[in-house]
Amino acid sequence: MRTLVVTAVPAERDAVAAVCAAAGIAVLAAGVGPAAAAAGTALALARAERGRRGSREAQEAREAPYGLVVSAGIGGGFAPLAPVGTPVVASEIVAADLGAETPGGPEPFTSVAELGFGTAVHRPPPELARAVAEAAGAAYGPVLTVSTATGTAGRAALLARRHPGAVAEAMEGFGVAQAAALCGAAVLEVRAVSNPVGPRDRAAWRIPAALEALAEAFGRIVPVLDGWSERVPGAV
Repeated sequence: MRTLVVTAVPAERDAVAAVCAAAGIAVLAAGVGPAAAAAGTALALARAERGRRGSREAQEAREAPYGLVVSAGIGGGFAPLAPVGTPVVASEIVAADLGAETPGGPEPFTSVAELGFGTAVHRPPPELARAVAEAAGAAYGPVLTVSTATGTAGRAALLARRHPGAVAEAMEGFGVAQAAALCGAAVLEVRAVSNPVGPRDRAAWRIPAALEALAEAFGRIVPVLDGWSERVPGAV
């Protein structure tokens, strides 16, 4: 079984590239937002699957398909659970703003799942996600996928209330998870916190430090990923 790591931008890809390359893990920068993440992930998984289903010669020329996809990068952290510089691992990957505004209802927002139009949550393999969080010394809890980053205290409070225990928000995890699920692959989300979720304050962003924390976290979790793949029946 092979592992694919999907980031949004090249800076995130480059932060984890060296440790991933040493372990034979592919890394892809798919673009910003859930749509770009889903499209890039699905394309990479489909290309690998076509190689598996092709002629014997084509199969020998290509590598095995991916069995695990990791959404990785930096993101905002919910205080006090995930301060700046903290690595986080998702227990759930939640589409937090996919749905409809419902100002006349008991909640101002209704998720796509609550509307009956699909799923709003993907869950990584619990044993693997917990092991990765422990290895990385990470905060463990729901990570929210949003199409518009939070910029006010009010929205931060609403998200925290709707998703108890949420540790972070980012913009790609659910897209990666949706593509992985459609292709039969497991998914993880691993991030490092670059800023607090809340009022937009660029002076408080710590992007270089977060990228460094992301690289350090991957250095600790890659052996866990390798060990997990060895326990999956039929993994290559």
